[in-house]
This record gives sequence, structure tokens and C-alpha cells, in this order.
Amino acid sequence: MHLTTVFWLFQNNSDWPKGRCCNYGLRQETNNTYDVCLKLTKEALTIQKLDVVCTRGSDSQLNHRTVVLRRQAAGGLGLSIKGGAEHKVPVVISKIFKDQVGKMVFILSQSCGSGNVCGVNGINVEHCTHEEVVHLLRTAGDEVTITVRYLREVPSFLKLPLGSPGPSSDQSSRVSSPLFDSGLHLNGNSNTAPSPPSPSANEPKYEKRWLDAVSLPLLMARVSRYKAGTDKLRSNCFEVFAFDGASTNILQFCTAAESTDWLQAISTNINALTQENIKIINKYCSSDDQVVYMGWACESPEGSVAVRTSAYKFLALRGPSFYIFRGPPVSAADWGQAETTYHLYEVLFKVHKLWMAEDCWLQARLYLGLEHSPEQQDSESLCFSILVGHGQSHTFRVELASDLAVWEKSFQRAVFMEVLRLRSKTYMCSSQGNVLCFTIDFESGFTCSEGSSKSILWRYKFSQLKGSSDDGKTRVKLLFKNAENKQIEMKELEFANLTAVLHCIHSFIAAKVASMDPVFMSSQSFPGSYMNS
Repeated sequence: MHLTTVFWLFQNNSDWPKGRCCNYGLRQETNNTYDVCLKLTKEALTIQKLDVVCTRGSDSQLNHRTVVLRRQAAGGLGLSIKGGAEHKVPVVISKIFKDQVGKMVFILSQSCGSGNVCGVNGINVEHCTHEEVVHLLRTAGDEVTITVRYLREVPSFLKLPLGSPGPSSDQSSRVSSPLFDSGLHLNGNSNTAPSPPSPSANEPKYEKRWLDAVSLPLLMARVSRYKAGTDKLRSNCFEVFAFDGASTNILQFCTAAESTDWLQAISTNINALTQENIKIINKYCSSDDQVVYMGWACESPEGSVAVRTSAYKFLALRGPSFYIFRGPPVSAADWGQAETTYHLYEVLFKVHKLWMAEDCWLQARLYLGLEHSPEQQDSESLCFSILVGHGQSHTFRVELASDLAVWEKSFQRAVFMEVLRLRSKTYMCSSQGNVLCFTIDFESGFTCSEGSSKSILWRYKFSQLKGSSDDGKTRVKLLFKNAENKQIEMKELEFANLTAVLHCIHSFIAAKVASMDPVFMSSQSFPGSYMNS
């Protein structure tokens, strides 16, 4: 497939590579592609298409269209023309063969319909004869730029069937007659014909330019490397989806390394805009309701990593909750419209497999130019699960290893902040038919008291918990080490939602350990109330 070198434009990122090539494909992943130029700024990704613009003279015809065609080995330019100045009729496109040149002719047919051919490679042909235009098209080279003016009404001579005799008394040959289509779809040949006159200084001059076609805002945008409805990676391709659902369709690059560079560059700008948006939201929220992180992830139904009917969800870690949205929350009211909400201290974050080692190995292979089939990628890579009460879970997939690392660190930070805010959590339970209260406290550890009198039955520090076992339903056995006699003491309790309790215990212990880790504490930025506590 022919590719044209284009220049990549970046903003405040001089280390990013330049001189990349890209194809612009249809969402249906057909072979209909065409070259584009990408321009990446902090706020938007702009797709530029090659077009022809008037750079000299008057171009008062606003209904002009231009298209760049590439001559095919079979079928030529994929079109035929009729008409000519010698018969005082315009040269028009009389037939288009879509199967000959694919997307380029398709664009021409959709944008122009039947039209008057005004220019070929910047030369005005409105006053040229049929033979002159045919000769110019046949000798224009492998890449031809055609300028066409749309005709609202189809000329009467164009309505005649192919090969019909003309009403003119002119006895010229079939080839020169404006009533007959040009033969061989304008393939190049050695036939001699008069050259069209040179354009005068007053006639319009056209040049090829890269013009903005699509501009996607990157705020709340997302990227996708996967084929729709599957867990299969596209080869050197991805799509960018804006907040409003508009997309780039499929962007195809020359190599996997270039595709990865662009994917990372776009993701970096999306994440930067997300962080700015988080700061704006937090500016008007209390310290107990801060947004820690938010962004897109692809959810696998029923916790399966085989993403067959997957759907992208917008996830957020804010205040005491983990949110799952169908789309990003824009207003304050949108935060109350979440699809699902969970208490942070009762959920468990789990990363699938050794994702970092796998992703680094993949990156090394890409940059070394080694063969790698994206179809072979394990469907579990770059996935994480959110385990909630009663054995339920949600499995999500992200696009880059860096995204997975950010989600893991953000979840740890959000849970830590919520435990410090909550300080303690009490659950109702039973033991040997007695109703009890089981309390997990950030300072004192575990306490069990009677449900009615609130008198304390036993108390252990976090460090005294040496193990546990459960039946997977309601009952759990907690093993504590007695501080005085060093003996192991077992406490058996029964909970209505055992999974939530075990996750809460995990959250409190993890927060307790983190609070004693100076490296973790120095790497975090917490609101004042949390630091003071």
C-alpha cells in the first residue's frame, strides 16, 4: 500500500519522533484507506487530508471539489469523461468505476456526482477540447489531482447511453466525440494528441495542501487498539474517541513502534487534561470528597477476560466511593447517576498476571523490529479486577501498562485516604447464637463486643493477626497470637456479607502498613485533614 511521508506536529514535546506515516481507514476495517497527516496539541488531535486549494487568481466557484487519484495498473484512474470545448459542452465525468480505485473514487462520486472537470494537476481545462483533456489525464503521471465543479442538472448529452450516436454533424472519430466515453478508463498510452494550452497568468492556480478535516478534543477522550467486540489487537492501528462519541475511525501506521509512540503521546495528553480537570473539581469539593483519579477502561462482562461483548466504562475514585459510569460525569448532578457505586474500603483491587514484565518485553520486541503477532497477546494482559461483596467482581482492561500502573497506585491512595477518614468500621456478626459487634479500628486493631451491652469481649492489635480461614460463605476463623502467653487463639464469627468484611480488614491493614512506610508517605499528596490525622 502506497504511503506518503507526512510531518507530525507536537506541542511542547520536542523529544517525540517526527516524519511518521499514517493511513486513515474506515471503521468497518475495510481496505479503503487514504493518507492523512496528524497534528497533536495539548487539547486536541487534528486529522488533516490532502486537498487542492486555489493559491492564485479568482476562485469564485464555491462548489468546486478536488480529489487526488492514483492510477492503477488495471483500470487506470477508474473513470470516463464526455464532452469538450470543440462542441461547446463542458468536459464532465460520465462514469465512475468504484471497484477500480477504491476509496478515492468513492470520495469523488459522493462529493461531486456528475461534474464539470475544471482542472487537472492545477491546469485549467474548462476551455480545452475533449482530446486535450484525455491526453492530459493519460500523461499526468501516477498521481492525478482533478478539480471538479458540481453540476446540479445533468447535461442532456450525458444522459445518452454509452456508444450512442451524436446529433452533431461533426464527422470526427468516436474517440474525439464528446458523446462517447473516453476509452480504457484513461489509461496511459503512447497515442499522440495535442497538448492543452498553457494556463494564463490570470487563471486560477491550485496547489496541494494539508487541510484540517477532523479535530477531536482530548478532554475525557479514550483510545482503543482492539477490534470491536473482541480481545484481539489491531495490527499497528488504533482509534481515538472523543467525549461526544465522535472518532478518528481507524488510524493505521507503518510499524508497531510508530503506532505505540503515537498511542502513548495521545494518552499522555489525555491524562494531562484529566489531571487538570480533577484539580478543577477538587477545588470546589471538601477534603472528604476529593477525586483521586478517573478515566476510561473496557469492562469484560461477568468478570471474564475474554472480552467478546465488552463495553467501555468511565471509572472514578472519589471520596468514599468507587464509581462506574456509562460516560464521564460532567455536572455535579451526573455524579448521582452512576451505574454502580461501591465503598472503597470494601473492595479489593487485583492486577492480572505479571503485566509489567510482559509489556516491557513487548515494547523491546517492537523497537527491535522483531516479528510479533498482536493476535497472540494474552487476553489477560493489562487487566485488573475489582472484587466486591458476595463474590462479585468487575474486570477491566486498559490500553497501556502505564495506565494499569496509574490505576493501581491511585486505588491504593484512594483506599488509604478513605481508611484515614473513616478511622473505624463496625459490622454486626454472631458467634454461638449470640449477636456481636465486630469493629476494625485504625488505631487499636480488632475489637469484639456484645451487641446489647457493648461490653468488650476481646481485643487484638493488627500485628497479632496470624492467619484466617473461611468457608467462602458466611463463617470465618481468625487466628490471633496472645501477647502474654504467645499462644494462638481462634475466634470464629459469622457475617451476613463475609467478603465485604474480609476486604475491609485488608484495607485497614494495608493502610496501617502504608502509614509506617516513609517512602509511600513522602510520595503521596494528601489533603490537610488527612495529614493532620
